[in-house]
Amino acid sequence: MNQYETVFITTPVLSADEYTRTVKKYLDFLESNGGEIVSKEDWGIKQLAYPIQKKTTGYYSLIEFKIDPQIIKRLEVQYKRDENIMRFLTVRLDKYAIKYAQQRRDKLAGKTKKTEE
Repeated sequence: MNQYETVFITTPVLSADEYTRTVKKYLDFLESNGGEIVSKEDWGIKQLAYPIQKKTTGYYSLIEFKIDPQIIKRLEVQYKRDENIMRFLTVRLDKYAIKYAQQRRDKLAGKTKKTEE
């Protein structure tokens, strides 16, 4: 199994419940196909560099996971069929990217731990 991360942009007109259902749909898809979710981050609504489908903002999400490479094509077909997904990008992480991602998560966890105290 390789480690991947996927970033997708959902349309900003979704309600909070619709957005949560959309993200959960992909998490469930990965887990039902033998994948292991490493981390999930919601980056929130961000301004787009250029309009996509006549929209200037989008809700960004990142999922880092381990899965068999055969499943990636099926995941991307699911993204293409979903009208709530405006754009997506899935990349395989090499050992350096995995190490960097872990350091970034540790740093973020340290920040939230300090702000909670």
